[in-house]
Amino acid sequence: MSQVLSFNRPLPERYSLDAYKKHFAEFQEFQARAFHSQPINALVKARARFVDEVLLQLWQYCDLAKDKSISLLAVGGYGRGELHPYSDIDLLLLVEKRPGSAQHEAIGRFITLLWDLRLEVGHSVRTLKETLSLGKEDITIATNLLEMRLLTGNKQLFNELHEAAMSESFWTSQAFFQAKRHEQQQRHAQYHGTAYNLEPNLKANPGGLRDIQTIGWVAKKHFNTRTMRELVAYQYLTEDEYQELMECEAYLWQMRFALHLEAGRNENRILFDYQPAAAERLGFGADGKASVERMMKRFFRTVQRVSELNEMLLQHFEGSILNSQQKVKVSQLDDYFELHGHLIKASDNAVFAKRDNLLRLFWHIANNSNITGVHSTTIRLIRQVRRRLMGDLQDYEACRQLFLALLRHPRGMDKAITLMHRYGILAAYLPQWRNIEGQMQFDLFHAYTVDEHTHRLLKNLYKYSLPEHDSEFPLCSDIVKKMEKPELLYLAGIFHDIAKGRGGDHSELGAMDVREFAKLHKLSDFDSKLIAWLVENHLLMSVTAQRRDIHDPQVVAEFAEKVRDETRLNYLYCLTLADIRATNDNLWNDWKGSLLRELFLATQKAFRRGLEKPMDLRDLIRENQAEALPLLIKQSFIESEILQLWSRIKADYFARYSPKQIVWHTEHILRHKDPNEPLVLVSKAPIKGGTQVFVYTRDQAGLFARMVAALDSKKVNIYDAQIMTNKDGFAMDTFVVLEQNGEAVTSPSRQQSIKKALEQFIAGKPDLSRQKPRLSRQMRQFSVPPKVVFLPGNTKHRTMLEIAALDTPGLLCDLGQVFQQCGVNIHAAKITTIGERAEDFFLISNAADDALTAEQQSELKRSLIAQLSQQTEG
Repeated sequence: MSQVLSFNRPLPERYSLDAYKKHFAEFQEFQARAFHSQPINALVKARARFVDEVLLQLWQYCDLAKDKSISLLAVGGYGRGELHPYSDIDLLLLVEKRPGSAQHEAIGRFITLLWDLRLEVGHSVRTLKETLSLGKEDITIATNLLEMRLLTGNKQLFNELHEAAMSESFWTSQAFFQAKRHEQQQRHAQYHGTAYNLEPNLKANPGGLRDIQTIGWVAKKHFNTRTMRELVAYQYLTEDEYQELMECEAYLWQMRFALHLEAGRNENRILFDYQPAAAERLGFGADGKASVERMMKRFFRTVQRVSELNEMLLQHFEGSILNSQQKVKVSQLDDYFELHGHLIKASDNAVFAKRDNLLRLFWHIANNSNITGVHSTTIRLIRQVRRRLMGDLQDYEACRQLFLALLRHPRGMDKAITLMHRYGILAAYLPQWRNIEGQMQFDLFHAYTVDEHTHRLLKNLYKYSLPEHDSEFPLCSDIVKKMEKPELLYLAGIFHDIAKGRGGDHSELGAMDVREFAKLHKLSDFDSKLIAWLVENHLLMSVTAQRRDIHDPQVVAEFAEKVRDETRLNYLYCLTLADIRATNDNLWNDWKGSLLRELFLATQKAFRRGLEKPMDLRDLIRENQAEALPLLIKQSFIESEILQLWSRIKADYFARYSPKQIVWHTEHILRHKDPNEPLVLVSKAPIKGGTQVFVYTRDQAGLFARMVAALDSKKVNIYDAQIMTNKDGFAMDTFVVLEQNGEAVTSPSRQQSIKKALEQFIAGKPDLSRQKPRLSRQMRQFSVPPKVVFLPGNTKHRTMLEIAALDTPGLLCDLGQVFQQCGVNIHAAKITTIGERAEDFFLISNAADDALTAEQQSELKRSLIAQLSQQTEG
């Protein structure tokens, strides 16, 4: 019947390690070839049978077959008769009594032979009493015994164990269910309750193979069955649900089998290292990222289906099977729905024949805070009607009215939107949403699929309206609470990434989609234009804050000109913060928050002053000096001494730093006695969300490269740099740094260590040509073609340079050395890391302190590309 079954080469008659290894290798090659043509269940079962044969022969070889006081049992996945290429082989050697020396020696020899064959064997040697005693204490052992299988040995001993393990005195169905549910909850918590991660674990993640097994385990224990198929007869699941579970399991098995073959070991994480090869082996093509995205899209949709079935069937098991006799308080919500305890339930099986009831269900969830979820019977009805839908729910006027009502409800973005997303009703309503379900982005920046990212963004927006989150982002909370139409913000959130994966500019396409939505839902022209503008420009504020010098009044004026009014600014600021925080949990930090807040306040100020009357740079310089001077005089500094120092500093300095920072720098410079020694200051407390490192020293060739190398040696990330040389040849440079986890550097010992490293590197003691750290495993999977672009600047004496490259270790130090070799001065740097991609902006000049000529730009570009290419190859 199956080609897999035709592997009939017999094991060597006499044991030889080399012969057995060769036999295993031949079987492995055979299965790898058969992977493309055979059903996956045939492959995993064939491997289990193959291992059975090996174990039985080795059992005889070790003279254990003569021993009638022992049984060899397969447990766990092997007990189910399922093995992937490098799966663990879990064995229980069940003995009548503790082994004597001869039996102990034979068992030891048997296990050693398995290890010699490099099999991943998990084994235990226990008596019946020990097994049951440990099983009562450990749910994992108890679960393994559910699926034990006798390979050889004492059958009566096995039967006694099986009968005891299935009895209620061993584990009651109720206790077993509660233990397995708790175990699942703990496992899900390790993955933050979602499978939408960059490198998900297809076995342990929510919606993975473990969730399918948990569905079966609790029911197999209760009904005393061995297979999932048997549970249909007990009405635990329908025939369709059984078939769907088997389909999901088959795809996850295929991925797992392919991963094992690619990794050459028991690997269940879908690591970047194996994703392209696994995608090709699974038939998704060999076109790199596109193949991976197709494979992962199907994976994420599969685990979503498993998660839904898992939730529904476990709830059904607990409520309808275990607690079928318990009474639940029932109250009527309307003609269509009732409240069963804290779960909403359809009054009858025909409720969803009236399509708007699919939306009304979630409106009730928003409107009634006592509702915690949907009843399992109603989830089953939703699943059935979802498959029979002809067209989109938004085609119905009644559905459109309810959808808008849900968006406008104060709690619409709480449980209601989450459950709409979970049960596929958001996709059934918006056709564009179906395109982004499970849409992965192959990079280190986006930690979630597009639909999950958007869902998290909506939850972030909702938090702004909750009093308990006022202190988290007070400015956003204040803005949202004053908004007349927060639903417009939610709509911008829903559509901001909805066109991803369709080709073209997703912002422009999303804006077109939301205009069509607004027209269909009869929104006003003003509201339609506002939402479309937000979708089209949702990256504007983030890009400006992180890549431009927001202390430059011209940058703020240009941004304000694009935003045009304070209403748009308010909406855009809230959307931007929610978007960044929903992209990747590890990428948000207080420094980014500070940049966005500064840009918001500066733009708001520009609007309120009137764009035709922007603050003059000279006014800002005079204002900052006037505020800083009396603070310094209070510290007993002489005014003439202060002004003499300030006269040597370029005017730009006083526009870029706050009065408090000017005071901090000035007092330490005036007290610094030896001009030949560098002055290094590290802020004790965070300033605007980051740790500021200030360096005052004689300027020298390669100073920037040495400073960034010093900071790199202390394993801090640089986010911003202001590089300035005074009229007297002294450098006044400031770096904003954060720890690897995105937090400011607060440890006094760490601060002192950074200070000391900078002093040593500036003095030229370490060798900058030291061997650099290797790229991480994840980073090696990515390629970012180096890009060097010269941009039009705001001043004719400076050149603005953008560099994009792979974020390799020591990147800034290497760039600094190239600048030095080409005679380029750095005046400011904006350092941005987006996943695996570094996007850095520099304000530079030539040796004559002027903008670079065309020839100098060409030479610098050649040198930078050569260095970046060499770095990537290395």
